[in-house]
Amino acid sequence: MTTKAMHGEYVPSAAGWVRNQVEAYERSGGREANTLRDTGIPVIIVTMRGNKSGTIRKIALMRVEHDGEYALVGSYGGSPKHPVWVHNLRANPDEVMIQDGPEPFAFRVREVTGDERAAWWERGVAVFPLYADYQQKTDREIPVFVASRA
Repeated sequence: MTTKAMHGEYVPSAAGWVRNQVEAYERSGGREANTLRDTGIPVIIVTMRGNKSGTIRKIALMRVEHDGEYALVGSYGGSPKHPVWVHNLRANPDEVMIQDGPEPFAFRVREVTGDERAAWWERGVAVFPLYADYQQKTDREIPVFVASRA
């Protein structure tokens, strides 16, 4: 999928702040709402297909970029459960758009393990040190996906 939009019904996040951030980021071409709240840490907008509903879902995630690829870290604040979007990416790894600036591009994601996960995890923690704390809070291994341009 190389078009600039995914087709289907868009269902905004139930979380008001996520819904508002996605809308402001997209409306402004990434000039507004491009950091995580008041942290100053840049975010990207990730668009995916819901694994059960088939609807279009959008979230803001920390911008962990390396050589044109992005890490998508399923921390969920150290919750015992994965965020729902992890299941969406596992079910539909070829239906992903990432917007890092003015326009979205098609990506393919893959979940990484072993040394590759460790390298991407380090990059993630360098951007957002709380990831390390979140991992300490939970018994699950926080999943890491790598998104590459389609």
